Amino acid sequence: MIDLPWITLLSAALIVTVAYTVYGLTGFGAAIIAIPLLAHFFPLRFAVPMMLIFDLFAGFLLGLKNRKHLDKQELLRLLPFLLLGMAAGVTLLVQASERWLLLVLGTFVLSYASWSLQRKVAPAPVSPGWAMPAGVIGGAFTALYGTGGPIYMIYLARRLSDKTVMRATIGVLIFGTALIRLVLFTGSGFYLQRGLLPLAFALLPCALLGYLAGSHLHAHMPPQRAVQAVWLLLIVGSTSLLWRGLTMS
Repeated sequence: MIDLPWITLLSAALIVTVAYTVYGLTGFGAAIIAIPLLAHFFPLRFAVPMMLIFDLFAGFLLGLKNRKHLDKQELLRLLPFLLLGMAAGVTLLVQASERWLLLVLGTFVLSYASWSLQRKVAPAPVSPGWAMPAGVIGGAFTALYGTGGPIYMIYLARRLSDKTVMRATIGVLIFGTALIRLVLFTGSGFYLQRGLLPLAFALLPCALLGYLAGSHLHAHMPPQRAVQAVWLLLIVGSTSLLWRGLTMS
């Protein structure tokens, strides 16, 4: 049963559609776009598990479509550190206050969006040793907000020169972490929240529509140009999240 104001439903549908259009374009980024905006309408402990439902479907489509281009070595290198970070992230999601969760999310999204807009040079290669901080930090943010994709992307962009391989690898990585999060979130009782699953399945067509639109655009336009416009929106959204977190009692 979905008992929400129509403006909330319409806003959520638009946010999810835009977020997964960007996901279809780039292979990541849905959560970092959607969660800061959804947090104005829903508690984080509601929005994050709901977005996970969409990640499972979109990640399955992207990973299945491009799995032959997957770089297994980089996935296996990230895996143990990623699991460690996810365990820490779920613990914080269960125990930390909403205020601090909003402040951390707002700071992270504002920093990443600002950095992305200013970045102009091609990323320099890095050593495999960077898999440890990328996996731990990315895993923690994946469990907390579903926003680990940008952190994985920063690492993988400096390890994989082929964009097709990178897009396939990040897609399979997001799908794999979504499966792990499903187990962790189910065990933590997040899916027992009233109205969460009905709303998730009601919005699922928006996520799939956005993904298909983004996949179509991926073949016809530079993804970075479209994503830059989204970063501007995220700077506004993350700034408002910081204000909200600072003014919460």
